[in-house]
Amino acid sequence: MSTAQVDPAGESDESDLTVDELAARVGLTVRNVRAYAARGLLPPPRMVGRTGYYGREHVARLLLVREMLAEGYSLAMIERTLSSAPPTASSATLALHRALLAPWLPPEPELTTGEELAARAGVPEQPEVVDQLVELGLVERQDDGRLRVLDPALLMAGLQVVALGVPPSALIAAQTQVNEHVRALARTYVQMFVDTRWREFVDAGAPAERRAEILATVTRLQPVAAQAVLAAFRTEMAAEVAAAVEAALSQLGDE
Repeated sequence: MSTAQVDPAGESDESDLTVDELAARVGLTVRNVRAYAARGLLPPPRMVGRTGYYGREHVARLLLVREMLAEGYSLAMIERTLSSAPPTASSATLALHRALLAPWLPPEPELTTGEELAARAGVPEQPEVVDQLVELGLVERQDDGRLRVLDPALLMAGLQVVALGVPPSALIAAQTQVNEHVRALARTYVQMFVDTRWREFVDAGAPAERRAEILATVTRLQPVAAQAVLAAFRTEMAAEVAAAVEAALSQLGDE
C-alpha cells in the first residue's frame, strides 16, 4: 500500500515514499535506484525500523540524474559533479551547479595497469612511481589490481615527457610544484569571476532569466583563461630558457 499522501489539490506529498514508490515516481527500476544510491548519487533515506522512506529531495535528485544521463553524462561524471554540490541543494540549484561545473570537469577516468603505463612511456615498470602517482591523486588503486586514472589527459602529457628521457621521479617532483602554482592561478581567475559577475548575479537574487548569461560567461572563461595562462607561460618559458642557455654557455667559456 502506498504511504505517499495526496493533498486536496490532487498532488502527491512525496514525503514518505518507499523505494518501490520512488522508482515508479521517477520512471526508473528499483535496481537502478539502489545502484545510484550505492554510488552516492542519492542521499540516505529516512529510516523507520528497517524500511527507508524517501521525499522530494530524492525525487529531484533522481530526476536530475536521469536528465544528465539523457544528455550523455556518464555515471562517473555525474558522481563527480554531485559530490561537489551541497547535499541539501534544490533541484534548480543542482542544475545550475552542474552547468557551471561541466566545462571544467576533466575527461572521463580510464582503467589501466602499471605495466601498461610503463609500456606507454617506454620505460621499465616501477611500482614506486605508481605509489607517487597515487599520493599525488592522479591515479587510484582498484580492488582488482588495476589503476583508475583520474585525469587521462594530464597523465598522457606526463608519459610523453618521460618518453623524451626525463626520469619519472624528476617529472613527478616538478609536477607537484606545478600543481601548486596552477591551483593558485585557478583560484585567482575564479575569485575574479566570483567578485564580479557572480556577485552581481547573486545580489540580484539569481534570476532565472540571467542564468543563461552566467553559464555563457563561465563556459567562455575557461578557454580565455587558458589562453592567457599559456601566453604568459610562453613568455616566461622563453626568458627562463634564455637565462639557462646563457648560464650554460658562460660555463663552457670558462673551461
